[in-house]
Amino acid sequence: MKLFKRILLVLLSVFALLLLLVYFSTFHPSDLESVQVKCEEGAPSLESSGSIKVLSWNVQYFAGRNRVFWYDVPDETGPDVGPSREEIESTLKKVANVILERDPDFVLFQEVDDGAKKTYSENQSERILPLLSEKYPCQTEAFYWKAGFVPHPKIMGPVGMKLTIFSKYKILSASRHQLPTPPADPITKQLQLKRAVLEAFVDVKDKQPLVLLNTHLDAFSMGTDTMQRQVAFIGQLLEKLDSEKSEWVLAGDFNLLPPGFSRKQLHPNGAFFYSDDEEISPLFKKWNSTASLEELNGPNQEKFYTHVPNDPQIAKPDRTIDYIFYSKGLTMKEYRVLKEGEALESSDHLPLEGTFSLESH
Repeated sequence: MKLFKRILLVLLSVFALLLLLVYFSTFHPSDLESVQVKCEEGAPSLESSGSIKVLSWNVQYFAGRNRVFWYDVPDETGPDVGPSREEIESTLKKVANVILERDPDFVLFQEVDDGAKKTYSENQSERILPLLSEKYPCQTEAFYWKAGFVPHPKIMGPVGMKLTIFSKYKILSASRHQLPTPPADPITKQLQLKRAVLEAFVDVKDKQPLVLLNTHLDAFSMGTDTMQRQVAFIGQLLEKLDSEKSEWVLAGDFNLLPPGFSRKQLHPNGAFFYSDDEEISPLFKKWNSTASLEELNGPNQEKFYTHVPNDPQIAKPDRTIDYIFYSKGLTMKEYRVLKEGEALESSDHLPLEGTFSLESH
């Protein structure tokens, strides 16, 4: 009996030590945090009249389109764990070319790596910013995955992934909002992604700041209510902004199909990642989307597809899971998903471009 107690004590001690090691090597953000804003001196304020162009893009850590990563297929048998340095270099240039050609006022990136083993521990924001010809004097960013070591057999090293906003105009302040996380055991909970909303307040002459919201919702929470809770959280955030009479643009990778879009339209490998619950419905019911449900489910729905799966059994745009929503005080002038050339070659997501008028209608 004494031997059993000693063994149990040793095992508990080892487990406690493991928990401590995991805890102190992982990321523990507060529910709401101020994040750093970098703005060059003399960055201009946004005029209260005229239009703004917002480009949102999940850039897939600048990995390009030549890989099938281990998580790209339902059974996690994708052969690749990361891109080559040459692929990253090429993709950085392609993404920069798209940005320079389209010339948006605000660039919202998801899946930007910083300190991750798979992308050679580089800060990818610092890699791409010099390629943008000094067009964006202001930036802010927020991590949503950060750990010193993840013991997954396909990772086995540090991770770092963030949301990034580049702006032509002065950013007054920025905050990181923690989204609800999937249920998990104590160790996995520390190591998993901690999805977030990055909120930036842009200075507007003679008006309240314009609020930009950049997000990337969960991707692998099937069988839980995680997506409903994350959408509800975002809804509360938008309601607060509306009550303050703020104008805002929300964009990102929501990892959710449009309401009315049947999973049966997808290859089984694609359908695997979604439920029939239409979790994103509350956002469509209450706020404006740059693409209406009629368009997203109509005869020309392919025009609005945003995801190009790396899965070789699909390997073409086949669904919409990225969106731009906007406040009632803004007027949408134009919306498009960029589907040609380097926009198609750079990521498993396509860039979204929305142009809005700030003038009241």
